[in-house]
Amino acid sequence: MPVTQQQFRDAMARLGAAVNVITSDGPAGRAGLTASAVCSVSDDPPTLLVCINRSTEQNSVIKKNGVLCVNVLTAGQQDVSNVFAGATKCTTEQRYLTGEWGVLETGAPVLAGAAVSFDCVVDEVLEKGTHSVFFAHIQAVRVGDNSPALMWWSRKYHPLGSAA
Repeated sequence: MPVTQQQFRDAMARLGAAVNVITSDGPAGRAGLTASAVCSVSDDPPTLLVCINRSTEQNSVIKKNGVLCVNVLTAGQQDVSNVFAGATKCTTEQRYLTGEWGVLETGAPVLAGAAVSFDCVVDEVLEKGTHSVFFAHIQAVRVGDNSPALMWWSRKYHPLGSAA
């Protein structure tokens, strides 16, 4: 018997993940969204995998810009996650009023105070089901302090670790 979409979603809710805000800027404009489907692919060359729903406007903007930044949030940045997840219904530009933003190498927005930020150039995009899988070559890294990470598990936020 095949696994239903709801069964899959319920099961995935039990797979904890870091909360990330994926950002981009370039010829197509700014993009930004909250995502948990991010993982390491290789350290040679340093590459991440980022999955983004194909139905979002953010997806097409990131494809056109060819750059993205994975900003891994700390426990104190839950408000940033909510804004970039679309909970506040604000525009893309209004999303950037939450948090302090800078840039590294690619021009993609980098969140001040993030646990870590990976500034990347998109090498390849594969389409699978409802999502695009972005393979992103890391150009620069900014490591934050030792603040607790923000995790998503069982459809709720959870802090992980301590500042000690």
